[in-house]
Amino acid sequence: LILSLFDANGIEVKKQVQIVDLAQAVENDYIGSPCGKLDQTMVLFAKEGMGTYYNPKDRSIEYVPIGKGAIDFRIVVLDTGTDRPGLEKATYAVRRRQCEELVAILQKAGYKITCLADVKDEALYKKIMNQFGGSHADLCDRLNYIYHAQQRFYQMMDAWRSGDVEKVGAIFRQDGLGLRDDYKISGPELETMCDIVRTVPGVLGERMLGGGDKGASGALVRAESVDAVKQAVDAAYPRSRPAFANKYAAHVCKVVDGVRVYEGVL
Repeated sequence: LILSLFDANGIEVKKQVQIVDLAQAVENDYIGSPCGKLDQTMVLFAKEGMGTYYNPKDRSIEYVPIGKGAIDFRIVVLDTGTDRPGLEKATYAVRRRQCEELVAILQKAGYKITCLADVKDEALYKKIMNQFGGSHADLCDRLNYIYHAQQRFYQMMDAWRSGDVEKVGAIFRQDGLGLRDDYKISGPELETMCDIVRTVPGVLGERMLGGGDKGASGALVRAESVDAVKQAVDAAYPRSRPAFANKYAAHVCKVVDGVRVYEGVL
């Protein structure tokens, strides 16, 4: 929408990241959703057939091809049929405030960090957990997820570059368990979808997607197992979640180029 409005009014943008900033500002300042920049960045900068590595610290973009010899796989999005309120009304907003609260506590205690993602060193992580794990257990659960998620991310990047899709899927699954158990941002319908597809041979990994609570889960699936996944969902999800028996769906997705304005349409 922003690109279309700019095109229609002859507005030129020097840096594409300005589009991301504007999209975030609409969500933060107008809607009240406390989101970051990841989704907007991916929507704008994605490249067909590539992994897109976004570094929020310096806002750099790197396109990462999957390694040679990778098995043929699909990304399957599992829509639970649930309606989720905006992030401003979701657990996402609570978790963000908790992360900010722990950062403030750590800064007051003398730790030189600006966000929990700055805790990358194992010794620093253990020191914080030993010092605050008892008095601020819930907040430290959030740090526990973020710290280990960062380790998983770089492991997954290495696996992606080497074409080890099975390992990518296993890490994807581990992250989902962390979101469920440590960050505590998943939801019952999301986990029902994960539980169902986890039993299907050929599913490499699964986890909730998005901001949590409601919405969709996702799975990395061997190409030849996609039909089996859909059949398993059709057989089990309506029985487990009858309120959404006519609303759920499974979509096979692929990575395409980011959004663009078609020339000559306006």
